[in-house]
Amino acid sequence: MSTASDPAPEPRAPKPSLVFDDPLDQQSSDDTDRGWGERPGADSEADLKRFLDEKPPHHL
Repeated sequence: MSTASDPAPEPRAPKPSLVFDDPLDQQSSDDTDRGWGERPGADSEADLKRFLDEKPPHHL
């Protein structure tokens, strides 16, 4: 029994559907070179500076 002053029910979000694709067919983020220490736009001078800054003291 609803009256005119009752608020209308909010629409429900659609349920997520099941996906039966083979997950091994998709490339994961670990399969790319992204995030493995590359610095975008770095030049050779910046690479040398970073190498010298990060060189352990026993390699002087």
